[in-house]
Amino acid sequence: MRAMILAAGYGTRLWPLTADRAKPAVPIMGRPLIGYVAEYLSRFSCREVVVNLHHRPESVRAALGDGSRFGVRVHYVEEPEILGTSGALDNARKVLGADFFAETFVVINGKIVTDIDLEAALRTHREQGALATLILRRNVEGERYSVVVVEDGLIKGFGGFPSPERDGATDGRNLPQAPLMFTGIQILEPRIFDYIPQGIFSHSTTDVYPQAIASGERIVAHIAEGMWHELSTIKRYLETNLRLMAREGKSVGLCPGAIVEDGADVSEAVLWEGARVERGARVRRAVLGAGVRVPAGCEIENAAVVRADLVRAANPPQKATLGEFHGGNFIVRL
Repeated sequence: MRAMILAAGYGTRLWPLTADRAKPAVPIMGRPLIGYVAEYLSRFSCREVVVNLHHRPESVRAALGDGSRFGVRVHYVEEPEILGTSGALDNARKVLGADFFAETFVVINGKIVTDIDLEAALRTHREQGALATLILRRNVEGERYSVVVVEDGLIKGFGGFPSPERDGATDGRNLPQAPLMFTGIQILEPRIFDYIPQGIFSHSTTDVYPQAIASGERIVAHIAEGMWHELSTIKRYLETNLRLMAREGKSVGLCPGAIVEDGADVSEAVLWEGARVERGARVRRAVLGAGVRVPAGCEIENAAVVRADLVRAANPPQKATLGEFHGGNFIVRL
């Protein structure tokens, strides 16, 4: 089976960590995030994968390569402008040919870490004769993810963010009433292209589904359990790393070339390539970007740090968390 990994976004909420790379190319547990996504697909026999690119495309190519070390074969499609989900699909079909999407295929966001059972979702998709199956999960913590409206197992629409007053939205005691949210994983039939508008600059599958539903198509909900993390913000990125490290009994994650000198006090931290914490420095709950140096006597806590030269001349994206320059570093407090 074939799949598409969406990897073209700017990663504005993850800035400045995305100043020198695309969001899917950020490391998690010492490996590129998109590598985890590729391995996830490979485990469920999705061995041929197309990846769309826009922001910092070279960083994704460098992270994923030809895909072989992650169990897949990769085709890259670059977008001069970001096209949205269904726009990206339509563009990839034009580049690779209709045969690439001639059978059931998977579309997945390149910014998630999950162990959701994709095979179970495929069974639901086939048994229900669906045009599309969206993999959903219960938003028991009431996070700011759009609510998906479901009736009798079918998608009926997409709402706003969950209300804090909604039963079960802030804790798990009333799980069946917790709002449903989209995981960023969907299973599609080639017939979906009949509903993708032509000649429109940018469009998503949520623009496509209302038309398909009105035409009598079955857009099915598969409610899944299991691990799922979405890494769209610095806080989520750090917390996900810490949770995954804790599973392995670690409190510090080191990418290749990262160094913690003897006498440095470091815990609950992620150090990217070539980052260095010198003797006498203290780091707690922090992300240190590539090449960052934390000198002796410096304390970093609840922060993301990148080299100042990466962002000194940059205009922060609108959704970015602002930071401050300290010597050779740029520090964003969390």
